[in-house]
Amino acid sequence: MFIYLDESGNLTKSNGKYFLVASFTVGDPKRIAKAFRKWQKSKFPRKLKSQPEVKFNDSHLTDDLRISTLKFLAKQDVRIFYTYLNVTNIPKEYRGKEGSIKTGHLYTQIVGDTLNLYLPITETEFRVFRDQRILKGVILKDFNEHLMTQLLPQLPAKTIIQIQAMDSTTSAQIQVADWICGALARYHEKKPQGKEFYNILKNNIIKEEELFSDYWTKKWEK
Repeated sequence: MFIYLDESGNLTKSNGKYFLVASFTVGDPKRIAKAFRKWQKSKFPRKLKSQPEVKFNDSHLTDDLRISTLKFLAKQDVRIFYTYLNVTNIPKEYRGKEGSIKTGHLYTQIVGDTLNLYLPITETEFRVFRDQRILKGVILKDFNEHLMTQLLPQLPAKTIIQIQAMDSTTSAQIQVADWICGALARYHEKKPQGKEFYNILKNNIIKEEELFSDYWTKKWEK
């Protein structure tokens, strides 16, 4: 199983209500990469046709083109698993002094919870590729070890597990994850066309989960 993952939103700034981690798996990763590149060269504006990376929120794209691109991607057998959280629900254990957020630790937990949606599986490979990002307060080795500790008990014995950060400019699959993430973020933030974006992808969504939704409610009930 090959999984590609990206995120949308900000855990520290108030420029959005939600933080979202979206991922997808597909039967043939090379095929989806080739399909996206072919679509880029044939459908995107001239300025974007040869760019190494085209993000969902690129200002040169229209919403009509975003809609047609999402419809194209939805036909490529992508299976989507994603989590999201309202940033006001971030638990106390991820908050530091004066309300600062331990973004590296929180991101690690969110990614782990997202990957957990795939389990259990019977496949003997579990390969995860994510967009590069700075893990504030967490070194890469600890990030990978935390995920492996969380995932291994639910994987078949001798499963090959790989967790790798990739430069999105070199990976069309990560760019597809960015498109999925951007579309779902528009929906949760209730922005223009968000509902239509979600409806295009909804049949491809296998699992979605809101994290920490009742954390503070339960805390006050104690």
